Amino acid sequence: MEHRSGVGLRLTVVGGGRMGEALVAGLVAAGWAETGEMAVVEKLGARRRELQERFPGLAVAAEPAAADGAVVAVKPGDVEEACRAVAATGTPRALSIAAGVGLASLERWLGPDVRVVRAMPNTPALVGAGASAIAGGSAATDDDLGWAEGLLSAVGTVVRVPEHLLDAVTGLSGSGPAYVFLVAEALIEAGVLAGLPRGTASALAVQTLLGSARLLAESGQGPEALRAAVTSPGGTTAAGLRALESRAVRAAFLEAVAAATERSRQLGQGPA
Repeated sequence: MEHRSGVGLRLTVVGGGRMGEALVAGLVAAGWAETGEMAVVEKLGARRRELQERFPGLAVAAEPAAADGAVVAVKPGDVEEACRAVAATGTPRALSIAAGVGLASLERWLGPDVRVVRAMPNTPALVGAGASAIAGGSAATDDDLGWAEGLLSAVGTVVRVPEHLLDAVTGLSGSGPAYVFLVAEALIEAGVLAGLPRGTASALAVQTLLGSARLLAESGQGPEALRAAVTSPGGTTAAGLRALESRAVRAAFLEAVAAATERSRQLGQGPA
């Protein structure tokens, strides 16, 4: 169904791409679809139809309507147009999950009557396991930050940081999934090299990463203690770790996060 009225809307999600859809899916799972108080805005007709098929009964529209709040989930090049469209509806607060677009630009495009929160999510939000950081604009209140946290917690973990740390967030958790995927690729190739069938190596590597992350999250122990618990003196793990340290793998991760952080800063200084 096409949504044509902003009456009673709690939230408008502007942008029906991958991240916008992931957020909508999390909110639907949390019961928002049952309230009829959320609408998704997507310009492309074919994409609107896809969203309507996935979320039956969810309001989908080509243009935003007035709501208690809006999420800007479009590509960086489309953010200004989306912000100005949201501002024209009289919506009083907005959360932007658009990469690389700073609060100053968001506030300029949304105008003085809209309170703004900026977020940096990551792609595991697509499976409800994201890591997001948020920063409030000049007029954002603690209530606005709590509102943003409530939305993003539907797709993962949320932390608050000052805006100047969002570049570091980008370097760590924003780009971090790619680092993990590279490790997964390497582990699979290593298993094949050691003689395992590729399917077996893939299954073992993926489950090892998943299980290790859960153990780290749920055990209450830090990574150093968990690593030590697996490392027997003179054993196989010690031999493997020695090989990794000899190739400066730890230093490579430090440099990767630093490089991604610096690149995020550079992109943020470019044309808004």
